[in-house]
Amino acid sequence: MRYIIIGAGAIGGVVGGRLAGSGHEVVLVARGAHFEALRDRGLRLRVPEGELLHRLPVVDGPAALGELRPDDVLVLAVKTQDSAAALQTWAAVPVAGGGTAAERLPLFCAQNGVESQRLALRLFRRTYGVCVWLPSTYVEPGVVSAAGRPLTGILHLGRHPHGTDETARLVAADLEKSHFEAPVVADVARWQYAKLLANLGNALEAVTGPVDSEEGAALFRRVRAEGAAVLGAAGIAYAGAEEQQAVRGDKVAQAPLDGAPRGGGSSWQSLIRGTGTIEADYLNGEIALLGRLHGVPTPLNELLQHLAGTFARERRAAGSMPVGELVRLADEAVRAAS
Repeated sequence: MRYIIIGAGAIGGVVGGRLAGSGHEVVLVARGAHFEALRDRGLRLRVPEGELLHRLPVVDGPAALGELRPDDVLVLAVKTQDSAAALQTWAAVPVAGGGTAAERLPLFCAQNGVESQRLALRLFRRTYGVCVWLPSTYVEPGVVSAAGRPLTGILHLGRHPHGTDETARLVAADLEKSHFEAPVVADVARWQYAKLLANLGNALEAVTGPVDSEEGAALFRRVRAEGAAVLGAAGIAYAGAEEQQAVRGDKVAQAPLDGAPRGGGSSWQSLIRGTGTIEADYLNGEIALLGRLHGVPTPLNELLQHLAGTFARERRAAGSMPVGELVRLADEAVRAAS
């Protein structure tokens, strides 16, 4: 199989680089300065064993590939706010032998949140969810870092909305030869909703910096508890902490990387790169949406969604709001919702 990584950033670049490193055929899809760096200098993948250079085919869209191959696997790894455009771009691409990508090829959504696979299923007959547990960083064009060891990450795979098949098992086998653990599960959404609860802190980290104080940790616990209450009201199951720990253990411990200090998660990285957009609408905003549908107030997640969006649009510095100020705003939001 050939893997076409649509969005070669922190997740896509690491997955693509690791697959290439184990001998699999990989095409990277990127844009702007990142595309130019990958094209001209190759993919620099910083991992605990050192910096690896992969000179891989890189394109800025499907036109450069012509007809796709029947054995191609599409891996969607853009931020969710970019999913709709990417899906429209790739759905109608012809596949050798007849038909289109949307009709014939498998699409794996390797992203935070749960919205992209719903968007994909409108177009792609064969849509798969991926729960991504992968500490990785992309802040410099052409360079991605992954600090996990002994494994780079754990990627739960399954059909969307549910089930498994031979394609999922084949992809999992390739990933497991490439420094990942890749359980194939019939209920991948349970793992994705558990990850969603963890990702509710991404906006907090983006706005105030690393959550390394008791004040910040206490606020995150409140934000997560609000999210858990919403999932409970909606009847949405998710993997519990003990189940997650039993699977992950110490398999993805973060190691210091020379020249690649880890400053923050995916939302923090968006602010550092000054992209002007952020994924909070599909993380904290997912909780706000479910809260409105099921009559549960979500003032904390709404606040974080609003602040993260404002920081991105106004290109404010990542981590520039004192955590005490955010706690004050959070308390005000809760009182106003009471």
